[in-house]
Amino acid sequence: MALVQCPVCQKRISSKASSCPHCKTGTQGDNGSALRIANIKKSQRLMNQSFLAMTLFVSGVVVMFWGGEEPEGLRLMSGAVLLTLGFVGYLVTRVQIVLHKRKSV
Repeated sequence: MALVQCPVCQKRISSKASSCPHCKTGTQGDNGSALRIANIKKSQRLMNQSFLAMTLFVSGVVVMFWGGEEPEGLRLMSGAVLLTLGFVGYLVTRVQIVLHKRKSV
């Protein structure tokens, strides 16, 4: 008996198991469609994270520059935090998307 990775959830399972205890996918037979579904779900999750990060970035810009006057105090800090989190989150997510696409090809 050896430990192998589940083709769908990538968690370690016994090589003698008939199905994965985590995601309930059968280990015998062709798992091509299950792999494609898992790939699509991961792509969708990464795109949602990218959209959330872009929304944070845009809301940071709006908080900082809405109204035309110079931002000060809490408005400046909250805008800067939203802007930074959105920008860094977007960059990290885009790198993950590129690596995922490279892996799936």
